[in-house]
Order: sequence, then C-alpha cells, then structure tokens
Amino acid sequence: MTSNPDTENGGSTPTQASLKGEDERPVSNEVSNASKSKNHDVAAQFLANLDPAIAAKPISPEESRKLLWKVDLIMIPLIMGTVILAAVDKVIISNAAIYGMKEDANLVGDQFSWVGSIFYFGYLIFEYPSALMVQRFPVAKSLAGCIMALAILMMCTAATHNFAGLASLRFIMGMLEAICFPASSILTVMWWTTKEQPIRLAFWFNQLSSVFSGIVSYGIGQTDTSLSPWRLLFLVLGGFSVLWATILFIFLPDSPVQCWYMSDREKYICLERVKGNNTGIEDKTIKWYQIRECLLDPKTWLLAIFSLAQNIPNGGLITFSAIIVSGLGYSPLITTVLGIPTGVLATVWQLLLSFLVSRCKNARCLIIAASNVVPLVCAILMWKLPRSNQQGLLAAYYVFYTYWAPYVLFTSLPMANTSGHSKKITLSAIYFTAYCVGNIIGPQLFRESDAPTYSKGYECLLACVVIASASILAYGILCHFENKRRDKKQSVDGIDVAAETAFSDLTDKEKPSFRYTY
Repeated sequence: MTSNPDTENGGSTPTQASLKGEDERPVSNEVSNASKSKNHDVAAQFLANLDPAIAAKPISPEESRKLLWKVDLIMIPLIMGTVILAAVDKVIISNAAIYGMKEDANLVGDQFSWVGSIFYFGYLIFEYPSALMVQRFPVAKSLAGCIMALAILMMCTAATHNFAGLASLRFIMGMLEAICFPASSILTVMWWTTKEQPIRLAFWFNQLSSVFSGIVSYGIGQTDTSLSPWRLLFLVLGGFSVLWATILFIFLPDSPVQCWYMSDREKYICLERVKGNNTGIEDKTIKWYQIRECLLDPKTWLLAIFSLAQNIPNGGLITFSAIIVSGLGYSPLITTVLGIPTGVLATVWQLLLSFLVSRCKNARCLIIAASNVVPLVCAILMWKLPRSNQQGLLAAYYVFYTYWAPYVLFTSLPMANTSGHSKKITLSAIYFTAYCVGNIIGPQLFRESDAPTYSKGYECLLACVVIASASILAYGILCHFENKRRDKKQSVDGIDVAAETAFSDLTDKEKPSFRYTY
C-alpha cells in the first residue's frame, strides 16, 4: 500500500523505538498510550473494523489522484460556500450603512463602529465553547445548525430600529459564527495532506464575500419597494443562508469515514493519504495535559500575535469599506460596485501565493512576511496621498486588500503544526480569540472625528502590518531550529515509530517523528 507522508509539513521521518519523548517518557509508553487513544479516534475505529481485503490492495497513484479530485470537487465548494456566507454576515453592514441603516436605526457618534466591533465580542466569548462543541459533537452537523441560526438572525436584523437591537443581534451572530472557521480548518486537516492544505485553504478562505455581497447589493439598490434597501438586503442574504444550511446538512460529512457517498475503499484511501500529517483525525476525549502544553508553548503566542495584528486592518476595512469609498465622492450604488474588485484581487493574490508556498519547501513564513510589504506600502499611500487624488487613493485601497493573503497562508499553520486533538482545539481557540480581538480593535481605529481622511487609522494599519511580519518570522525561526534539533537526535537514534503513532492522540511534542512546517 502507499501512503502520502509529507516530511516538509509535519510529516513522518525515521526515528528509533527507544527514542524518548521531550517529556522523557519512553516511546514504548507513548505507543501504549497511542493504542489506548485509538479506541477514541474515529479513523482508528474504522481501520480496526475494515475488511482486510480492502487494505491489502496497494493504492496506485492514479487511484489516489482520482479520489483527490473527487474530494476537491465536493469538499472545496461546500466549505467555500459556508465561509463566503459567514463572511457576508460581517461585510454587509458596510453596504447597509450607505443604504440608510445608520439613519433608520438612529446611529450617532461612534455607534456604527461599535456595531462592527460587538460582533467579535460575541465571537470572542463563545470561541472556546464552540471549540469544545467541535470536539464533542459532529463537526458538519454543528456547522449546518450554526449557518441556519445565522440565517434566521440575519433576517431578524431587517426588523431592527435602533442601536440596541442591532448590537444585540450582532453579538449573538458573533457567538454563532465562532464555530465556522475552526470547523472549516479541522475539516481541511481531515481531508487533505499538509502539503495540499495551503492551496485548498486559499480557495475556501477567500474574499469573494465582497463580490457576492456587492452583486446582491447592486441589484437591491436598483429596486423600488416600500421596504428600505438595507432591510431587503438582510432578508435576501438570510434566504441564501437558509438554503445553504440545508445543503450542508445533507452533503457535508463529519469526517472521511462518515461520508455516506464514499465506499469503504475510498474512505481507506482518504485515511492513508493524510496519515503523513501525523496529527490524528478526531478524538472526543478532552486531555488537559495537552491544553497545558499548548499554553506553555512560545510558538502558540507568536501565532496569536500575528493573528491579532493582521486582523486589525481586517476589522476596520470590513466595517468601513463602503464608507471609505463613498467618502471619495462616489454614489452609494456605484460604491457597492467598486467594492467587488477588492474580493477578486485579494482572492487571486492569495491563490498565487498559496501556489508558491506549495512549491517552496519551508518558505511559508518568509513568503508571508515578504507579501506583507505590499499592504505596508499601500497603508503609507492611503495615509499620505492628498484627498484630491481620488484614483490614487482608490488604487491604494484596492491593493491594500492583499493583506488577506498572508493571513490565509498563516491559517493552516496552527493545525498542520499541532498534533493531539485537545491541543489542536485549544490552539484554534487561542488564535481565533486573537482574530476576534484584532477585529474588535479595527473598527475603533476609524473614529467619526477623524472622517473622512481617517489618517490615524492608516497609521495604525501600518504599525500592525510591521508587528505581524516580525511575529511570523520569529515563529518560523523557532520551527526551523526545533526541526534541526529533532533531525540531529534522529540521526543518533534512527528507528521509525511514526506509522504506529500517526493516528494516535499524542501531541507533536510527544511524537519524535513530527516535523514542523514554516
């Protein structure tokens, strides 16, 4: 049989059975523990009960490639559609604002900034509970339920008349959406090898929500009804989400072994393909020592700093994008159209960079830091260009959206570089907490008193990009030297126990064969 280990990205490399883990426990104990944890891992359970004849047949490259195409054509659109609709929940308030929401809801002063920020307070508060939900309940079914609840609340937003109503709904929507991105990341780890993940993640974790919301907003802006355009906007987008939640419930499986439209042979190949990730598949037991290990790892906090700094611009632009563009002198209807290129440019850029990352061994952190130079220059231009230079400011605004690509390239790192389900869930909660804090801070940088130039906001965006670049470079350096240390120890010891621990619920620290990608 053939598996697909990826030594570049957390994959397996030969080690010795007598090699001790970093907590000085012998590997014999680790394998024993792995055997016990396999009883809780759905992949291990499936393999234990699999017909031996299915596993005995070698996996040909053609068979593996054919299955990969099937997985790509089904799973990428399902996850992509989910992420786009979830992002629309956030970005649509910008278009709603220029369609009269601020006036109809009597928003004054910086209340609109708080409508943008409060979403992430809900997200922040519910982040860890949602991470536990992902671990304790079926991932796909939980995701479909949250999308349905978000759809209902989005339609309820159309009935709001004041700040209190908007803030309350946005807070609850943030709580519900907290499950979407961690669940999507975990599904990505389940279905694709670590080497394959960056380009797939770039497809689904995109900025096409700007395109979708822009097209819908433009269409609604041309309607002539008694209902305010911004209210109609929330009703229509809520309807789309209801339909999508139904599709997810039917077609999105909780894991490869629970996919009703795949044969046992296909499920087996799926598991063999991702065995080289060396991160396990799923384990419902909460292990507190793994949580503690995650909290004491300096790499965890470098990832958190990057996530926070890179998302401060995201929070500001999501809330104020249409207001910034309309402030350049464009009408509300034209402003909705001008928002569409941002999503196209950001998505194309992240796909190009993801392709580059997939071809360059251990260059991801360097590419992330280098790509941040582009939004850094754009932040300077938006800050310093005269307000009369309408085309120059609009061009700088468009290209600044390349800031999203570094975050997308980063997003697969926490899952790819972490083994142990409880540790993965904890790390996911930490960096998404940082994501929330960044998005909470972002709208507060664009104050009403600083309109329409928002010069202070652009100064802060510039500082955030610099901090994010420094933190991701430091993370890459730590991973590089840890791999070197493990390679040196392996060269002394030299027997492979990676196959025995690939589907175990041991952490990356406990697996001497684990290698970090950077």
